Amino acid sequence: MIRIIDTCHQINQLFDHSVFNYPRWEAYINSVYDHSAHIFKEEMDGYIQSGQYTFERDFLPVLNAVYENPKLDILHNSFIEVTGHLSERVTGLFGKEPDIDIVLYLGLCNAAGWVTNINHNDTILLGVEKIIELDWTDVNSMYGLICHELGHAYHGQYGVLKQEAADDRQKYIWQLFTEGAAMYFEQALAGDFSYYHQDVNGWADWCGEHFRQILEDFDRDISGMKRYEQRYFGDWCDYYGHSDVGYYLGSRFVQHCMEKYEFDELICLPLDAVCELYMDFVRAP
Repeated sequence: MIRIIDTCHQINQLFDHSVFNYPRWEAYINSVYDHSAHIFKEEMDGYIQSGQYTFERDFLPVLNAVYENPKLDILHNSFIEVTGHLSERVTGLFGKEPDIDIVLYLGLCNAAGWVTNINHNDTILLGVEKIIELDWTDVNSMYGLICHELGHAYHGQYGVLKQEAADDRQKYIWQLFTEGAAMYFEQALAGDFSYYHQDVNGWADWCGEHFRQILEDFDRDISGMKRYEQRYFGDWCDYYGHSDVGYYLGSRFVQHCMEKYEFDELICLPLDAVCELYMDFVRAP
């Protein structure tokens, strides 16, 4: 069952004279899920400790921009519209639905969408601060964002999402595959396998024109790629002036795999089999 948790009415109370107030936020997030604040703070601290980010420069302005922002109302209305009949759409297409919470909340710039497990609940976290920053507040963007994260949840509950990589190369092939599977899920729900929620200002056309270059660069980079230095996954990444190109590449990879497997078969494959499919993908004309 898909459960909807909407905390939007609480968000403006988390600021003191328009400035983000961490103690208020901590109490708020712990009221949604007991003893959960550390999960979000540890994720943020990982970026700060990398030395490339600071809270004051990179996080606080994004958080402060939420306060009394008219885009929050637009985002909230989009969320209500998208989640209204979501269970029926997923069940109608895939025959089953994940058992999961979908939570609209204020995070610590963790992600626009994030699938995790909190207190034994599989959870999709939708951070309003990142959604506003990315300007993904319209219905179409919200639909793509939610359905992408639902795709990860579906993979985790009806396939094998967590697998142990032997090295960085396997790790990033697996990330490419899992993001591609989530892209396929959202494209299937949209009824359009050329649909990308990231497609703003010609993003999809540019990725299509540079597909072979993206693939070759990714294949060369993955043997030594590190989480905070890679340029493929994340809106903060920069691949020749474009972000999130790994999602495009992952989508193309999974569509290639679908020539041999049904979706429910594909998401059950072990990592070694996915790596073999990746090598087929790299060698394909």
